[in-house]
Amino acid sequence: MADTCGQVLLGSGLTILSHPLMYIKVLVQVGHEPLPPTLGRNMFGRQVYQLPGLFAYAKHIVKIDGKSGLFKGLTPRLFAGTIGTIVHSRVLQKCQEEKIEVGTRVFSEVVGSSQKAEDGSLQHVVNETTKEMIARSCATIVTHPFHVITLRCMVQFIGREAKYSGVFDSIVTIYREDGILGFFAGLIPRLLGDVLSLWICNMLAHFINAYAIDDSTSHTGEIKNCSHAVTGFFASMLTYPFVLVSNLMAVNNCGLAGGLPPYAAVYPNWLHCWSHLSREGNMSRGNSLFFRKLPAGKTYAIEQKRFF
Repeated sequence: MADTCGQVLLGSGLTILSHPLMYIKVLVQVGHEPLPPTLGRNMFGRQVYQLPGLFAYAKHIVKIDGKSGLFKGLTPRLFAGTIGTIVHSRVLQKCQEEKIEVGTRVFSEVVGSSQKAEDGSLQHVVNETTKEMIARSCATIVTHPFHVITLRCMVQFIGREAKYSGVFDSIVTIYREDGILGFFAGLIPRLLGDVLSLWICNMLAHFINAYAIDDSTSHTGEIKNCSHAVTGFFASMLTYPFVLVSNLMAVNNCGLAGGLPPYAAVYPNWLHCWSHLSREGNMSRGNSLFFRKLPAGKTYAIEQKRFF
């Protein structure tokens, strides 16, 4: 219990500190570009037209809504973080108590071995990843309604609406307009992205640690931790399109200007959203908030504050 409380407090602190970054990232993901391109220099020193980065975007928001404007949607996000941490911890603990060996059983059937998984072995990694996948998926499903509310509170900045003004009022609004399914808009691509990212990260880290790192060298533990961090970053880059599609579907056709034509297309499902973004070359939109280059073949519309 004490460990869970500590995780909640630490997670809440990190959420508050990182919230402005997420807020700006979401606005960029939906295509909102309130500031025109400017002439600047890239990392190689060449003069190029660039889109405003994180700090310029934040300054624009502060100019309109003040410093508190950078924390729109923070309350439902804190709800999601707290509940998610508790659910994740409880489910993972339950898996450990019941000694779920799903990964080991599958591995044993494939290679014809019935030996108990040892720490550091592929069997052990598969088993632990399976448990983590179950815990993460349960936490994601339970907290997704708060994630949807968070995103819609943020996207209101585009049309200057006040439709989603609080957690409980937002719950009533979503249920009245979209029913139960409205709370789970964008859930499928989010789950798929989380699961793929987890498996890619853990499998790559295992093979790097097992075959590319010499255990006889000094600082082996630090090197292995570093390799896990690198594979985690690589996995998040590969699965970023799932995050983008999930966020867009969470605000799509929800009655806000940022999720309706002519600002945004209306997608019948997440696969159509994925296909449309792929055709437009926007699968990495919002992935970077620094050194943002001008989209090729796009025209900036000052009135709509976006590219077409």
